[in-house]
Amino acid sequence: MFLPTIPTPEEILDKGFSRAKKAANKLRTSKIPRQQKSKKIEEARIKTACQVIEESFKSILIKTPKVEELPLFYQDYIDVVVGVDQLKKSLGALNWAVGIISKLENQYVFQVRRSKPENASNVRKEAYGRISSVVNRIRDELNFLDFAKAKLRNMPTVDFDAITVVIAGFPNVGKSTILRQITTAEPKVADYPFTTTGIQIGHLERKWQKYQIIDTPGLLDRPVEDMNNIELNAMVALEHLAQGILFIFDASETSGYPLENQFMLYESIKKIFNIPITCIFNKVDLVENINILKEYTNRVDEPLLVAASKGDGISQIIDKLEEFKYD
Repeated sequence: MFLPTIPTPEEILDKGFSRAKKAANKLRTSKIPRQQKSKKIEEARIKTACQVIEESFKSILIKTPKVEELPLFYQDYIDVVVGVDQLKKSLGALNWAVGIISKLENQYVFQVRRSKPENASNVRKEAYGRISSVVNRIRDELNFLDFAKAKLRNMPTVDFDAITVVIAGFPNVGKSTILRQITTAEPKVADYPFTTTGIQIGHLERKWQKYQIIDTPGLLDRPVEDMNNIELNAMVALEHLAQGILFIFDASETSGYPLENQFMLYESIKKIFNIPITCIFNKVDLVENINILKEYTNRVDEPLLVAASKGDGISQIIDKLEEFKYD
């Protein structure tokens, strides 16, 4: 969870003023001299209200990680989903409110101490009005942070100690089948912006090295020229994470995509990702014209020919993963 719970202005003010009222009630039963009690009560209400509201904002700021200290993948992810600049602006507004309310606390506590006992409640009422104005002034920022919390709730949990490999290719070429075959468990599905079903993450370990395999349905399965700028940014975010790509071809063309179109997608992905790409020709058991297949396997380096649904060639893919290394 990236952001903590974000209260509304009404909830923040209610919490601050309710605590202030309780603090005042304690003083009413104390043994403070009568002539001093009214001023002490109003001073306590101002101080308590300000401190409770300040702590509410500070808690949000402390619990929210600094975006610039996050891995680049998460920085780009957040930027794609909600916008890093707007997030920083909203958090900055909370920090501004903390500073202003702290000043109001000092200002009005001083005024109460200098006021006549019968005027102390009026000073406190004025302080409450100023405090309320400050909190309401950042209503839009609080609303945005609540929106951001909801949007980032299912942010993918990635293992940065694992070598990460991204799967690409048109729909129905066998990406999910391969992902399930090379990982030991059912892939976990996590939210990712601009994909149809969220990314699928599978894990395996080989020779004491952890591998993380990621499929992004709806993102890396269509021509790059059809993508908008935000989707391209999402691809860049993946590049920060990945050490390599498995590009899956449907060798049989039974998915409905001719090999020429699949090769064009491969070329476009290759231009964007500056990382190693392994080409896997799946469904070779369904190929009717081997000569057409050879035409395309000859156009790439060290292609793997597999029939994932039958488990044929899966060990070759796993062996190939060992060639992907950290930068």
